[in-house]
Amino acid sequence: MIALALSVLSATVSPVAAQSLTDRFKSLFGGKSDEPAQPTPAPGQPAADDDLDCPQVTVRSGASTYGVGATGKAAVGNDVRFQASITKMARECVRNGGEITARVGIQGRVIAGPAGAPATVEVPLRVAVVQGGVGEKVIASKAYRTTVAMSEGGSVPFTFVAEDLSYPVPSAAVADSYIFYVGFDPQALAPEPKARRKK
Repeated sequence: MIALALSVLSATVSPVAAQSLTDRFKSLFGGKSDEPAQPTPAPGQPAADDDLDCPQVTVRSGASTYGVGATGKAAVGNDVRFQASITKMARECVRNGGEITARVGIQGRVIAGPAGAPATVEVPLRVAVVQGGVGEKVIASKAYRTTVAMSEGGSVPFTFVAEDLSYPVPSAAVADSYIFYVGFDPQALAPEPKARRKK
């Protein structure tokens, strides 16, 4: 019944809207058991992650939670204003010539602390593709911010999709060592450097 309702709904929506990346990540986060199989790309179209090596995605060690304390205090005990955590991730890769564009989805939750969370919370995230091994090599890295509106219940889920991380197609010899890292990065909230004033 649900599948029928979804098929009727998708028939009334424009193809572009029906195939929006955010919707696909939502279906990934919600579980794919009721979802139809992804269509095979037409000849000449970029390959999906099934057809090329799309690195696994994992949370960077030490970057799975992000807490903010009351002004001038550490985010500990009763001084915690809010804490964010990452719960699920998903990824999709598209090859375009010699480049791969990755879309990485992050789902998490923000929980208000004893010190009281503000009405909106800015969550700093970083997504990176890294060549693993003895000496890790960062291939590409981007910082992002997403704003989460808090509710009276004090526990709010959030979903963010990084759609613009691109990097050169790796050689077959090293492709298996590539990995996507996601995590919270407070430095992403640092203000942009001010331009120097002309005298």
